[in-house]
This record gives sequence, structure tokens and C-alpha cells, in this order.
Amino acid sequence: MSNEPAPISCNQTLIVANHRVFQPDLNEHQTVFGGKILSLVDDSASIAAMRLTRSTVVTATFDHVNFLKPFHLQDSMCMEAYVSGTGHRSLEVFAKIVGENLTTGERFLGFTSFITFVMAEKPQTPLPIVVPQTEEQRYICSGYLQRYQARKNNREEQEQLIAHTSITLPWSTQLPQD
Repeated sequence: MSNEPAPISCNQTLIVANHRVFQPDLNEHQTVFGGKILSLVDDSASIAAMRLTRSTVVTATFDHVNFLKPFHLQDSMCMEAYVSGTGHRSLEVFAKIVGENLTTGERFLGFTSFITFVMAEKPQTPLPIVVPQTEEQRYICSGYLQRYQARKNNREEQEQLIAHTSITLPWSTQLPQD
């Protein structure tokens, strides 16, 4: 008897969420504020991650963030996210947002990203592998190992950056002398 969990399809982790753009979502350029988009994506992608792990996950990285086309007041944003690869304690979720102009029906790809989540608790069993079903999923999942290695290399670079980053106050804390 193997300790390996049964594979899970990407579609079993798939989430679809819609958001209609309203005035408070807009920045000074009258397009959806990037931070709003990242928040919506992080919320939705965490659901896909928890569908696979069935435990608490935390966001570790956002990679390959692409703001491809802006979303405007007359648009809806259809977010899709699914698990695209698994490691020992981490997993990658691919997320995209398809925009739709609600007055014309025109659809467009507005955003893509990969989000890495880490399980808050060490898993008792290995994470299942994901099996793609669609052409898009096969393409996305086929690049997982390469992206995983790139993130690992980036973590090593970030450790050096952090080791050389000051946390002292950037201004003088001394009171002027009379």
C-alpha cells in the first residue's frame, strides 16, 4: 500500500469568481486599481489551494504578474484559478482574469499570475499531483518545474538582499542641541 495520495485533476481545484467593476474600484486613470486586482486574485486563488490541501495555506509569492489590459467601469472581471503544480509543502496556483465589456460583449484577457501558497502546518502525507485536462492546463502545468526552480533560485538571491538590507531609521532620532 502506497503512502502517495491519488492524483487530483486541475478542474477539482478550479474556482471561478466574477466581479463587476464599480467606481470605488477605480484609480485616477479610471481603470481598476492594481492592488484591488491582486487582493481579489489572492482571495480566489487561496480557495483553489485549499481545495487541494484541505488545510490552511498562506501566500508565499506572486510570480509573473501580468497586467495585460486595463479593466474599466463598464467591465466585469471573471477570475479563474486552479492548482498548476505541487511540491512537498507548497503549491502553485495559476490565475487569470478575463474581462468583458458589459455593454458590447467584447471579452479580453486582462491579467495572469502564478501564486505560490505554503501549508501553514507540515502535511502528514505528500501533496497529490495535479493532472491537467484542457490544452491551457497542459501548457501551464508543463512549466511548473521550471518555475519552481526559478523561485528557488530567487529565494537564494532574496536571502542575500535581506542580509544586506538595513532596518535602521532613515532619519536622525537625535534631538537638536541648544
